[in-house]
Amino acid sequence: MASLTYELTLAGLAIGSAAALSGIGLIVTHRATGVLNLAHGAVAMLCAYVLRQTAVEWHWPLPLATACTLLVVAPGVGLLLDRAVFRPLALRGADPARTLVASIGVFVLLVGGAALVWGEGARADAPEVFGDSPWPPLAAVLLVALVVGGVTRFTRFGRSLRAVVDNRALAVLGGIDADRVAAVGWAFGSFTAGLTGVLLAPSVRLDPYGLPLLVVEVVAVAALARMRSLPVAIGAALLLGIAQSQLTRFHPDGWPGPLLQSLGANLFTVALLAAALLYPSPGAGAVAPAAVTAPRPVEVPERRVREHLLREEGALRELLRHIRPVPVVVVALFLLPLGLADGGLRTALPVPATAVVLLSLVVVSGRSGQISLGQAAYAGLGALFTALLADGRLPGLPPLPVLPSLLLAVVLTAPLGLLTGWPAIRRHGLALALTTLAFGVAVSRFVLDQPYATAGLGVARPAGFTSDRAFYLLELALLLLCLLLVTRLRRGRSGRALAALRDHEAGASAAGVRVPAWKLLAFVTGAALAALGGGLLSLSAQAFTPSAFDPVRGLLWFAVVVLLGADRLLTACTGAALLVLLDAGTSPGLATLLTGTLALFLPRGFLGRRGRLPLSPSLLGRQTRPPFPLSSLGRRGRPPGAERAGKGAAPPAPGPARVPPPRPDTGQGPRQAPGPPGHRTPVQGAPTPPPYPHTPLQATHLTLSYGPTTALHHLTLPIPPAHLTALIGPNGAGKSTLFHCLCGTLRPTSGRIELDGVDITRRPAHARARLGIARTFQQLAVFPSLTVEENVLLGAEHGHRRDLPAQQATEAALRLLALEGPVRHHPAAHLPTGTLRRVELARALAGRPHTLLLDEPAAGLDAAETAALARVLAALAADGTAILVVEHDLDLVADIADTVHVLTAGTLTPRPPAPEPPP
Repeated sequence: MASLTYELTLAGLAIGSAAALSGIGLIVTHRATGVLNLAHGAVAMLCAYVLRQTAVEWHWPLPLATACTLLVVAPGVGLLLDRAVFRPLALRGADPARTLVASIGVFVLLVGGAALVWGEGARADAPEVFGDSPWPPLAAVLLVALVVGGVTRFTRFGRSLRAVVDNRALAVLGGIDADRVAAVGWAFGSFTAGLTGVLLAPSVRLDPYGLPLLVVEVVAVAALARMRSLPVAIGAALLLGIAQSQLTRFHPDGWPGPLLQSLGANLFTVALLAAALLYPSPGAGAVAPAAVTAPRPVEVPERRVREHLLREEGALRELLRHIRPVPVVVVALFLLPLGLADGGLRTALPVPATAVVLLSLVVVSGRSGQISLGQAAYAGLGALFTALLADGRLPGLPPLPVLPSLLLAVVLTAPLGLLTGWPAIRRHGLALALTTLAFGVAVSRFVLDQPYATAGLGVARPAGFTSDRAFYLLELALLLLCLLLVTRLRRGRSGRALAALRDHEAGASAAGVRVPAWKLLAFVTGAALAALGGGLLSLSAQAFTPSAFDPVRGLLWFAVVVLLGADRLLTACTGAALLVLLDAGTSPGLATLLTGTLALFLPRGFLGRRGRLPLSPSLLGRQTRPPFPLSSLGRRGRPPGAERAGKGAAPPAPGPARVPPPRPDTGQGPRQAPGPPGHRTPVQGAPTPPPYPHTPLQATHLTLSYGPTTALHHLTLPIPPAHLTALIGPNGAGKSTLFHCLCGTLRPTSGRIELDGVDITRRPAHARARLGIARTFQQLAVFPSLTVEENVLLGAEHGHRRDLPAQQATEAALRLLALEGPVRHHPAAHLPTGTLRRVELARALAGRPHTLLLDEPAAGLDAAETAALARVLAALAADGTAILVVEHDLDLVADIADTVHVLTAGTLTPRPPAPEPPP
């Protein structure tokens, strides 16, 4: 027994050493470049193939082949990826989601290239470099870790690396060559990937799909180490390797046996799922601003951006001339197989089914903007449930006809969309990608690939549709039905809500959109569509094949949808035809290779998110700014903007607040428009206000801490109705923190937020918007893929007064902010800042709120626009709205505010008595 334990421990050390090397490479690459390199496994596979080609096929001496592979090919691949793919993305200021898509493109490209060059079959003759002993790989792990640690701590390059990790932009300003640091990181990461592939290839099957997926699973050790700690990654890898090896000694009888065997063979998959669920996600909970603020990309001069957009748009317009008949061609292509002989028709059978699967990604990734790398799992579950129901193997159910089995499989799979939809509520970018990928791998390993679930499973076509022609017609009918369903989902109220969620999640929540509910709807709908497509795929082949729903297939489907335009219905049809017919008519792997290649050269998608050409500012034209349809209402002193000291100036040091002098008719109370006592004259063109109850918003004894730093300290701030309250203070005083607590995007450590005496501290942002608390953002939060009118209509549909006609409120808000002209039909993308500020304010007002929170509303506005904004705010306060303005422009504050509070180090400075008004 002791001997068996020792032998299994040695075997586990060998597995853990390979995983540790992979984790080291992923962490170093991520720390040097900020990229989670999902192509790490594909690079490992490529190097394993290169070693086999040189040592087995070309008969090179094994030491020479190994040195060439690890010291030349592997680092060379890393340098090529840095120079050709990821450095251009960094120069363009690409966000993590786009670099993640690029790494998936590299993965797909290398897998397709390997399949095309070496074929899809598994090879068992990979050379063994270190033999059976685990000690050389373990020594290699320790040596690599010591070298990385020593270089990082004691060399000049290590100091540069740490500086780039902490703040890339600041490091560049300090004279550090961040590109050189990134290049070294890519070369080293590819070297460790190559070493991992060389170690694993002899013990696992060497094929283009199996080895890359196996290395992807060991991303778990890097995720467990939070992509930072090498000792944690190495320790986790070795422990998982030993535990996985030790579990193989247990063989219990009955149903636990197969489950324990699958657990022992896939412990890294379990770790990947756990690490993905535990991985910290931006925006989850109260996080210190410094922790969530990414370094700003280097600004590119506006002239160069405009020239680039003009060149790009001109080329795409020329291309569009030749592809306008594409819808007609696609329809003809889908009908063409009906006129072919049986062989040609049989080849085309998977096309409509694959189109339905890709349509699920159009909903999840295209319309709602969520990264989903696990759709292959839902497709596989749909196929499996269809076969089990038809075969009568689900407990408590008799055998069902095939077509009802297919529909019931969709019903059973759809709720499973919550398994990825629920974690997606608080996850974005890298964390969401890891979660969906881990789910796809877990379903593949523990369900689809297990004999206890799939042994002896056959699939027959529905009665009346057994022939290829009849079944193809059934597929076309179901595809058409799905296209109509998705078309309806993408239009109207639901389409606007999902597009807002995709374009700016925080802005959608501030407009009243129930972000969690719409995310769940997108994932559930996507799961149902993928299940239907997966069931049709198995019926077309008349067999359940787990490899057809491999997680690598999910990455390929995601890359195709992003490449062709994620929010276009035509993408599903053209992508399916590309994937199926290109491979069937040429060599297997060619479609994958082509997809990866195009994904690198066209990382933003063929025609953009909505299948439209990007509009440059010069072609759209700078919008004119008509005067606001408002008279000057109760303004005091000089007009805002006149003799202005300058926009964007920093506020003075803390001291007595500049408080506007009281007006003779109202004193320091709220504004009163002319009219009988208690009456407020409504603004011409403004939404007719409902009767405003006395619903003041108030922060009471708020305290919020980020670790040892206290941003707010027992702060109390009332925001009464019909009153304009201003908040000023130096940078770092806590203004933004207080603002986010009032809006619901941050939760205080202690204290209360009350609305008319009711505690709303735990209410999220969208719930507060529906209670009548609207807000704007310091950084513009408009939805660029929606038109100006659609942006405003969204606020009316999801805001406070949803019982009133949304279109009427939209028209009133457009008139109030002078947006009722032709500009209303323009997409919000590339409109001038002044216009976008009006759009954002109009969207907030369309929901007819009683409280308005404005975060630097005059940022980016010129003097005329600032004066118009002041008139609007004065009119809204006169109509009864409670307004809080956080603003650096002290001239504007002096002109419009009834009360000014100065925030200093998280506490409010008492307001001094108001000066006597001049005689």
